[in-house]
Amino acid sequence: MYTAHPDRYADMPYRRTGRSGLKLPALSLGLWHNFGPDRPVETQRAILRRAFDLGVTHFDLANNYGPPPGAAESALGDALKADFAPYRDELVISTKAGYLMWPGPYGEWGSRKYLLSSLDQSLARMGLDYVDIFYSHRPDPETPFEETMGALHSAVQQGKALYVGVSNYSPEETREAARILAELGTPLLIHQPRYSMLDRRPEEEGLLDTLDELRVGSIAYSPLEQGLLTGRYLDGIPEGSRAASDSPFLSTDTVTEDLVGRLRALDEIAKSRGQSLAQLALAWVLRGGRVTSALIGASSPQQLEDSVAAIGNLEFDPDELARIDAIIEP
Repeated sequence: MYTAHPDRYADMPYRRTGRSGLKLPALSLGLWHNFGPDRPVETQRAILRRAFDLGVTHFDLANNYGPPPGAAESALGDALKADFAPYRDELVISTKAGYLMWPGPYGEWGSRKYLLSSLDQSLARMGLDYVDIFYSHRPDPETPFEETMGALHSAVQQGKALYVGVSNYSPEETREAARILAELGTPLLIHQPRYSMLDRRPEEEGLLDTLDELRVGSIAYSPLEQGLLTGRYLDGIPEGSRAASDSPFLSTDTVTEDLVGRLRALDEIAKSRGQSLAQLALAWVLRGGRVTSALIGASSPQQLEDSVAAIGNLEFDPDELARIDAIIEP
C-alpha cells in the first residue's frame, strides 16, 4: 500500500492560476507519452508516486493520450484506484478533448456533442466523478465558439469539471473564448500553449501579454521541445531517441549541426548555473512568474527527479538571459 511522503509539500513552489483560487505546482506531470500499454505498469505507477512525493500535485492528460488513444487515462485510473484514492482532494487532474477519438462526424473538434461525450468517456476511464480542469484542446474552425464554450460551461454546471481551459488557441481566439465564458459565468482558468526556449511563439505572437491582461493562467507543454533541450542530443541523434524513431513529433531533419552547436552552448550556460540542460530549459520557461506551471514528461522516476530539481534555481540575471537569446536568435 502506497503512503505519500510526509514532506511532499516542503520544496515545490505553488503558483496562483490567473485570478482564481487554484494554485498549481511550478512543475506538473504530463501523461502525453510513456503511459500506454508499451510501458511497464509498475514503471508508470512508480513515476506517479514519485511525482506526488515531490509535490507534483497536477497530472495532465487528454482523451487521445496513449497510444492508443485513451490508454493514458485508463492507466491513471488504475493508479488512482491502487495508490491515490486517499489523496484525490490533494490532486489536480485535467483532461482535454478536441483531437480525433472515434470514427464519424462526432469524434473530434469542438461540437457540444463531441466534447461532452468525450468527457463522459474520460471520467469512465479514470474512474472519476469529475476532473479539476477540462480543456478544449484546439479551436474548431467550423463550430461557433459560443457552442464550444457553452459545452465547457455545461461541464462545470453538471459537476463534471471544476474549471475550464483552452489549448492551442491564438491570442484573438483566447480573448473571444474568455469573453464568452465570462458572460456564461464560468471564467477561463488557464491556457495550455507550446512554449520553450526554442519555440517562443507565445511571446512573439502576444499570447502571454493577452493572458496577463485577462488574468488567465498558463501551463506550458513541450518545454523541453520533445527532448531536444535535454542532454540526449549534444552529440547528435542517439539510438533509441525520439528523433531516431518514427515519431511524428520530432524528425532527424530537425537535429541539424547548427542546432546541436546551439544546444552545446546552452549546456555550457546550464553548467555555469549548476544545472543540467533540461533544468535550465524548465527554469527559463518559469522565469519571472508569467507561466503558472510547466509540464514535464518522464520515462522513469530518476528522469522525473532530474526535472523537478530545476526548482532549485529559477532566477536568471540579465546577462544569462542575453546570452541565451544570442544563442537562440543570433
